[in-house]
Amino acid sequence: VSTQSTWASSTGAAKAVGEVLPSTKGKLTGMSFRVPTPTVSVVDLTFTTEKDTSIGEIDAALKRASKTYLKGILGFTNEANVSSDFVHDNRSSIYDSEATMTNNLKGEKRFFKVVTWYDNEWGYSNRVVDLLRHMNAKASGRKSHL
Repeated sequence: VSTQSTWASSTGAAKAVGEVLPSTKGKLTGMSFRVPTPTVSVVDLTFTTEKDTSIGEIDAALKRASKTYLKGILGFTNEANVSSDFVHDNRSSIYDSEATMTNNLKGEKRFFKVVTWYDNEWGYSNRVVDLLRHMNAKASGRKSHL
């Protein structure tokens, strides 16, 4: 019964990232797992960095972004969470420091798995509202907050 089962599915997310960020085109792949929940999804992104780094450095960079230029769009959590913790969260993505991990072999420092959560409908709807506010500000000659 699909209302009680999880199943693997394809996703266009990795391809979409490549279209938005051309430097990543062809370097990402992904799949989704459909889970019988009314809202909230999780992203499991596995990647290799160009330079040696650490989870601490990744955490610091994403935490800094969540408090500055991506405030209100990117969130940061270092608590144990479940999907229902993010219902009606207006941010587009919430980085989960606790679920992020290294996939390195001994002596390597470039292979990582980053986990983020998002409320599919609520976060997207908030970005549409942001876009409408931006368009209205531009049309009326006011400064946009974006």
